[in-house]
Amino acid sequence: MNQLTQALLYCLAGTGFTFFCTAAGAAVVFLFKKEIKVGFQRVFLGFAAGVMIAASVWSLLIPSIEMAEEQGGIPWIPAAGGFLLGALFLLALDSLMPHLHPGSAEAEGLPSGLGKSTLLVLAVTLHNIPEGMAVGLTCALSATAVSGAAAPGIAVASALALSLGMGLQNFPEGAAISLPLRQEGFSKTKSFALGALSGIVEPIGGILAVLIAGSITPLMPWFLSFAAGAMIYVVVEELIPEAHLGEHSNAGTIGVLAGFVIMMILDVALG
Repeated sequence: MNQLTQALLYCLAGTGFTFFCTAAGAAVVFLFKKEIKVGFQRVFLGFAAGVMIAASVWSLLIPSIEMAEEQGGIPWIPAAGGFLLGALFLLALDSLMPHLHPGSAEAEGLPSGLGKSTLLVLAVTLHNIPEGMAVGLTCALSATAVSGAAAPGIAVASALALSLGMGLQNFPEGAAISLPLRQEGFSKTKSFALGALSGIVEPIGGILAVLIAGSITPLMPWFLSFAAGAMIYVVVEELIPEAHLGEHSNAGTIGVLAGFVIMMILDVALG
């Protein structure tokens, strides 16, 4: 088995798991008829933000700096440069892609004739693009470490920690799509299918990132920090503001702290 094939298999395993967690979350529509209470939604949004912040630091930016050092370069340049490029990339997608956040009355992005269900799915899809890239690249680098290749890798435990953390926060994301769709009058099956579909971009994004990065390995530190910048954009622009809407917004803050601490423990303990 060559190195690229092994990297793709590891990538597929990690992103496949996070996709499964999204689908599992969407499946709660078969058990419940009502939407998740607003307080719980805020906790879940905050939790996702905390996980993504911790993952960006321990799973992406720090490995980016370490890899740049091992390559003999100036470590802060790819970390800072890739981070900014990732944020700008998500800014462009956020401005162009039509999408509608749960609980919002107006769609964002370019005007379109898409239905509410499609716009809701696209909103979560937008969040999942950098997550898929992050998990895919980290899992691919763990394959490099396992194969004993000369190129620097990431410990399998670190890739496992990132996959687990992303999977944990993907579960409520799936429910946040399927339950509102059920309230809109969609069947349980269609609500589940659309909720699960929002997570399919993670395996796709992860595999594409690995295929591109695999042919230009010296730029891997840039790809890692790019994914970090994209995730932090999502956190600052969408997750944290939505987690603190309305009264008793401390529920969102609790979620952020819980997500950050859990992801940090996973990464440090397993890594």
